[in-house]
Amino acid sequence: MAKKHLILALIFLIFFVISLLTNILGPIIPDIIESYSLSLGLAGFLPFSFFVAYGVMSIPAGLLVEKYREKKILILAFSLSAIGALLFALLASFEAAFFSLFIIGVGMAMLQVVINPLLRTAGGEVNFAFYSVMGQLAFGVASFLSPQLYSYLVQHIHKDVIHTNHFIIWIENFVPKNLTWISVYWVFALVSMVMVIMIMFVRFPQVDLKDDEKVELGGSLKSLLKMKMVWFYFFGIFCYVGCEQGIANWISKFLQDYHDLAPATTGATTISYFWGLLTIGCLLGLVMLKLLDSKLVLKIFSLGAMISLFLALVGTHQVALIAFPLAGFFLSVMWSIIISLALNSVSFAHGTFAGILCSAIVGGAVFPLIVGSFADLIGLKAAMFILFLPLTYIFSIGVWAKPLISNATLKKV
Repeated sequence: MAKKHLILALIFLIFFVISLLTNILGPIIPDIIESYSLSLGLAGFLPFSFFVAYGVMSIPAGLLVEKYREKKILILAFSLSAIGALLFALLASFEAAFFSLFIIGVGMAMLQVVINPLLRTAGGEVNFAFYSVMGQLAFGVASFLSPQLYSYLVQHIHKDVIHTNHFIIWIENFVPKNLTWISVYWVFALVSMVMVIMIMFVRFPQVDLKDDEKVELGGSLKSLLKMKMVWFYFFGIFCYVGCEQGIANWISKFLQDYHDLAPATTGATTISYFWGLLTIGCLLGLVMLKLLDSKLVLKIFSLGAMISLFLALVGTHQVALIAFPLAGFFLSVMWSIIISLALNSVSFAHGTFAGILCSAIVGGAVFPLIVGSFADLIGLKAAMFILFLPLTYIFSIGVWAKPLISNATLKKV
């Protein structure tokens, strides 16, 4: 029993670290733009380089796990994360950022593939749904704390005061005075190396992948790729992740440009609330899915996200500070509903289909880049209206989806 709890604690910690590393880009983008004198279009390449790794690595990672097993892949993933973070921290250039973020993204894609089958085995199938929610809560807590970590570091490093915090004293030796934000990547490198060491000393249970968790590159993949419905759902996940990252990555810059609010304080806090409400929304979504059809929930939350984003873009700074986090709240259920509708719409090769859908996370690379590129031409506010296109598509899924199995509500039970 103690061993089981140790494995579960490690898995939840992995969820936490994935989120900590993934959701830092939004808060630091204004600092990166200022430090390297970037256009908004060039800044958009930063999330692009990170999330394009998901498109490249999601299916290969599934094959690697089957061949080399979970422990080796976890060690490799965190090693890549440490290398990528150190590359950025040591070289501290835009070119280094581009390559290091891709390396970190590859590591995160590998972790995402490993984590759910391992959680199912460690916690038991009957507890899988419960532990999955706990994992998402750990993910959400880290999403909230990641911007706060950045804010704390830039407000305390090289401030010409006497520190009692030994970590701040230590890290000041490595961080340039004009690039205090780079300190987050020193932290990420350290965290990743600690994870490698921890995993080395843990004995993992034997994970037997279920048929719906395996990725096959043969006839199943070819059959799925020939189905229009598969591509419709692929684009649904593409749109969701693109919209989520398209909002989160530009919140701080938007508040700085249009409301003169500091990225290191108000901007970081607003992004924290965005991720915090997204996590809370996941919990409410679980309740709503027991009361209402998932397609109806998707349409309600899609409309809520559109209204919130519109108010954030056209309202006063007081409205924006509330509406941006509310957009996160309404985005919360979209991932799980689209995934479930997709997998419930085919009767075979669920593991391969899931791999295809995970590849669609590459949408997080594309939409922030599109917004940044258009922002150089028409301004960031106008460019962010582009995000209504993916939200409209997500709403349409609630109209045309015809799953073979609908979600069980209390009325149906």
